[in-house]
Amino acid sequence: MEQVKPTRMELMKKKAQIKLAEQGRDLLREKMDALIQEFFKILSSVSDSRDELEQVSRAADQALMIAAAVDDPVTLKSASFATRRAITVGITGKNIMGVPVPVIEKKRVSKSMMERGYGIIATSARIDETAERYEVELDLLIKLAETETAMRRLGAEIQMNRRRVNALEQILIPELKGQAKYIKNAIEEREREDLFRLKKVKSILERKKKKARERKQKEEKKDNL
Repeated sequence: MEQVKPTRMELMKKKAQIKLAEQGRDLLREKMDALIQEFFKILSSVSDSRDELEQVSRAADQALMIAAAVDDPVTLKSASFATRRAITVGITGKNIMGVPVPVIEKKRVSKSMMERGYGIIATSARIDETAERYEVELDLLIKLAETETAMRRLGAEIQMNRRRVNALEQILIPELKGQAKYIKNAIEEREREDLFRLKKVKSILERKKKKARERKQKEEKKDNL
């Protein structure tokens, strides 16, 4: 245990530190509970988005397999090169219970047939359907990236708060309480010793007074004789 001065002032200081640490622990618990609620809200959204993404991805792969099996491979590859575009996104941020999370601002990936860059006469409806399904998949992937990043950051904040609560609850507060108990016991022991010494001094003084009275009484008797 850290060496502390066994004084009443130090005891008051330790009690104030205990109160402050307990208030901090309670506030962190409240924050952690709120973060957990937000985490599970986002988790539900992420779970739904993943299910939707899995369905869309299967449909896109199936559309591609059909197009590859039926359409001319050169036409299919040319269409894929024509639709290749960079996706521009802007990233801003927001706070969820004090935790910064990204907000992805993007232009919609899905395009009309005229916007895809390939000739609509040379391509089939199967290629159009394949392009459309993969564009929807990209939209979902970008949306999922935002929510999953927010979920990971909230999860990290929850873990950090849990470690802080545990440190306060299992280490700091018990240590402060142990120090306060040590100081209290030391003060009480010192008071008992002071009381014992006071009683002893009082007893010695009373004996001295008694002897002085007895001596005085003897001297008075001699004088009377």
